[in-house]
Amino acid sequence: MSSVPLAASLVDLLLGLELGASDKAARDRWSLEGVTWHPEQDGVIEVGARQFEASALRLASGALVLEIDRIAVHELVGQLRTDAGSPHLSAIQAVEAELSGVKLHGPLTVPPQMRAAWDALRSAGAAAPTTPPADAWSLGPLGEADGTIRGEITDAHLLFDAEVTVPIRKGQIDFNDATVEHLGPDSRMGVSRLGLYVDAPNGRSYLYQFASAPLAGVEFERRGALLSPWVSERGKLYLKAFAETMLRQSGGGQGQGLTEQARLLLGRTAISGEVQLGDGLFAVPGLQVRLEGRGEGRNAVGLHSDALGQGLAIEMASLSAGNAVAHWRGAQLSCDSITARLKLQLFVDGPRMRFILDIGNCKVAGARVDLRPHPGVPPDA
Repeated sequence: MSSVPLAASLVDLLLGLELGASDKAARDRWSLEGVTWHPEQDGVIEVGARQFEASALRLASGALVLEIDRIAVHELVGQLRTDAGSPHLSAIQAVEAELSGVKLHGPLTVPPQMRAAWDALRSAGAAAPTTPPADAWSLGPLGEADGTIRGEITDAHLLFDAEVTVPIRKGQIDFNDATVEHLGPDSRMGVSRLGLYVDAPNGRSYLYQFASAPLAGVEFERRGALLSPWVSERGKLYLKAFAETMLRQSGGGQGQGLTEQARLLLGRTAISGEVQLGDGLFAVPGLQVRLEGRGEGRNAVGLHSDALGQGLAIEMASLSAGNAVAHWRGAQLSCDSITARLKLQLFVDGPRMRFILDIGNCKVAGARVDLRPHPGVPPDA
């Protein structure tokens, strides 16, 4: 059974998105098989389909664009309600969904409606107990991260080209173990109350300056004897606490960040690395998901950039997560589990940034969409 007008109207109704074909040379296709229709009590109608399939889709919301080569949804069930004589969908669920050739791209911004939705949910008491408050970020998988980041810096104001190695062990960066190697005496990295620094033969340079100190997740450098100029401990970063604090502060508009010298260095810095994330809750305003599968080597992250000042590529060959919940335009989207292959590319264009997210081999189990209004959530949130 084919139903292009019905499917298109449902997408527009649910998400308020601009809908079209991803390839102008090929038409988008929609199909429904095994359709069922069961009137129930209180004017509710249960609509089901054994399989829903669509291909060559393009959905846009402003500058944000989602393209899908193919999506297949199995055992789809929806509830139609009639209020004031007008039928509308109130909930949809599916046993499983498979997606391939998914690409999401646009400017890298945090939509204000995400924060508004979390604020409203929190004030109404409607959020799940595990949901962090709107001004909090939970980066649990960083707490047990292990890996190594390597950098090659060309003419890094260190007098010579440099090779940087930063080990990550159990979610920590110990700058005593970080190395900055080049011709002549090597340099050292560390963290003081002023920020992240490099002690080079020509003096100390700050890569990142803190607006205030102390910060959560930072163990600052220590010197030897009283008034000694020599640094005995270079300091540590506890990635989870440090990153969460930095995100909260940047969201509050506090003025801190890269020095001008560091911005120049980023244009000359290539990096690569592999980081094995731990299990745990990852949450940002509007989205939360729990990563799982570290024991099987899942959720390992690869990093690559020829020049950090121009962009960065992040790859996950095997994402594995569960208990995902997202809020978008007044709807709540959730699933029991999700597996996929991800590649995120970040591009720097002057003061602006844009991204391309490619998703492959994606499988979603226990997907649900709840369209009923949540207490305190504005309809356009």
